Amino acid sequence: MQDKSLKLNSSFFAIIAIVGWFAVVLQLYLIIINRVVSLSETIVRFFSFFTIQSNILVAVCFTFLWLKPKSKWGLFFSKPKYTTAITLYITIVGLVYNVILRFLWAPTGLQKVVDELLHLVIPILVLLYWILFVPKKALEFKNIFPWLIFPAMYLVYTLIRGAFFSFYPYPFVDVILLGYNTVLLNSFFMLLAFLFFGTLFIGIGKIKKANTN
Repeated sequence: MQDKSLKLNSSFFAIIAIVGWFAVVLQLYLIIINRVVSLSETIVRFFSFFTIQSNILVAVCFTFLWLKPKSKWGLFFSKPKYTTAITLYITIVGLVYNVILRFLWAPTGLQKVVDELLHLVIPILVLLYWILFVPKKALEFKNIFPWLIFPAMYLVYTLIRGAFFSFYPYPFVDVILLGYNTVLLNSFFMLLAFLFFGTLFIGIGKIKKANTN
């Protein structure tokens, strides 16, 4: 039974890692061949999307869990608080895109494929893995605030770079169109989303812990 569980775990690792790298590399290829600015600026913009950063985190995490589980980074990513943090980020990616951004454009062809992989398939796979396999009893509410460092740093980077280069990767943080007051208000709501789902993930762990005591 344990061998079967380990094989299922490994299968999840492999699928998520392979799909993750495929989607990220394909998106990089598509953004390069369809670029409207210089190659260097295109690449910087590519890595300036929270979607891309989160999907790279997913791909790196599950690659180590799959191929190097006993390495320093494999052991790091196997810790529930870090796996849950990555699950939180990619869950927010999926929710924001499918609730807010999906209706703003209609990609076709390969772009449609990569769009669904990055914003729907991978978030669902990671969340499913978290639900089925990640130990949740050790999660603590104090974990939430370290989880917020990455999105907070991302917001600061986005606003600073946008001020210099007039490029904002998402419409709800576009200072040129909305102004700082609205962008900061939108950012506050995003913070609440991270707090809510982070609390929800930890709460699930607390419920499971209480039910087994």
